[in-house]
Amino acid sequence: MFIVTTIVDTIRLPPHTLSLPTLQALHNEIDLKYPNRVLMDVGLVICRYGECLKISNGSCVPGDGGCHHECVFRLVVFRPFVEEVLLGKIAKSTPDGIQVKLGDFFQDIHIPAYWMLRPSKFDEKSGLWVWSPDYGNDGDEQEDGDDDDDDERQKIDGDNNQDEEEEQHYEMELHSEIRFKVKSIHFTQVTNTAKGVQATTTTTAHSYSFPKTNATGTGGSKDQAGDDGKEGDPDAIHPVSLRKRSTSVDLSDNLQRPASMHIVASICEDGLGLTSWWTGGDGDDD
Repeated sequence: MFIVTTIVDTIRLPPHTLSLPTLQALHNEIDLKYPNRVLMDVGLVICRYGECLKISNGSCVPGDGGCHHECVFRLVVFRPFVEEVLLGKIAKSTPDGIQVKLGDFFQDIHIPAYWMLRPSKFDEKSGLWVWSPDYGNDGDEQEDGDDDDDDERQKIDGDNNQDEEEEQHYEMELHSEIRFKVKSIHFTQVTNTAKGVQATTTTTAHSYSFPKTNATGTGGSKDQAGDDGKEGDPDAIHPVSLRKRSTSVDLSDNLQRPASMHIVASICEDGLGLTSWWTGGDGDDD
């Protein structure tokens, strides 16, 4: 979830800091400039890591009373890797999905509707997403009879089944702890150009190899299936590698600026979702 990255930057020391030791003054300026800042294609900076690794001799620029040093230093950066499982809390629920936050430092995590546990739906009355697991029918209504006793028994069983179905609705309440998996990381850089405000987004996600459909009677397809069989299940979907793609969008008519960094996550797997769903029977009463 956190990484250490090395940065090379020219740090300016204002005139009023020249009386301090150079290393201390540089650390102060780095601490003012970088924390809580998103670096494009790197992540959200948390803090400085250790002392500067390298400092060049200071140089002065005409008309500027400050001193400029080229520094090499390290930063602690929030950058989860793709397919990493994290814990957060639900901050917002909309028909488009759920917004999750990590502590008080990052809240641009979105779980879209298509990455919800199935079957899930948005309840407009409560404004919450609801997971309704389907465990299958055990054949309670397989026997049909013409007697009145059988009809009454089926009605009672139907009422019991309705009560059980009502108990199988799990609401994703706000501020609940949720376990999710990172599917992609998006970095957006907004720039002012001659054409207007442009947003360039870089996406990092897994690319998957989908199974090839084998046509009957074609030898080439059989050979391909045989090659896939050597490596594993030919019908399985395997992640190949991380891919990066960049897109540009015109924001001249859009008043809302996108987040510099946001994460798309998923809970569409067993064990993901609210942590209270997967605890023991004693913890469900809470």
